[in-house]
Amino acid sequence: MRIDPVSFRPIGIIHSQHQNTERIPIQPVYAGDCQAQVEIFPKFADGLRDLDGFSHIYLIYHFHRVGAAKLLVKPFLQDVERGVFATRSPNRPNPIGLSIVELIRRDGNILHIKGADILDGTPLLDIKPYIKRFDRIDTSCDGWQEEIDEATAQMKGRRK
Repeated sequence: MRIDPVSFRPIGIIHSQHQNTERIPIQPVYAGDCQAQVEIFPKFADGLRDLDGFSHIYLIYHFHRVGAAKLLVKPFLQDVERGVFATRSPNRPNPIGLSIVELIRRDGNILHIKGADILDGTPLLDIKPYIKRFDRIDTSCDGWQEEIDEATAQMKGRRK
């Protein structure tokens, strides 16, 4: 079976306060008050129509400053090796990031967001609306994450 190569082109760029990869909160939940702007390139701006009716959006982006892919990684919240697909490590075979952020407002081709756990200058690949009817799932188990108490997760997650 032959699989053709896959390529993506950025639709915009994410501008955030995060300049250092070692200081970025590890997930949007720990970046609650971190605001950022998402600049959509003009040729894609028409695609933003009706997006401002949603409170939250998914940002899909390229980890443009990540190191080599690793199949075994030590996640931020533990000092135990885990399979990369059981983590949210950026060191993936395809360095694609996903964040659910709050959409504060839209000004033309600029989206103002809150909850940004994304490095400044990150290329944006896609945007999708978060829709609670489709996306909200009450999980029954969270794998190895259940081993971590909330106080530790809060402390390590903010990475300040």
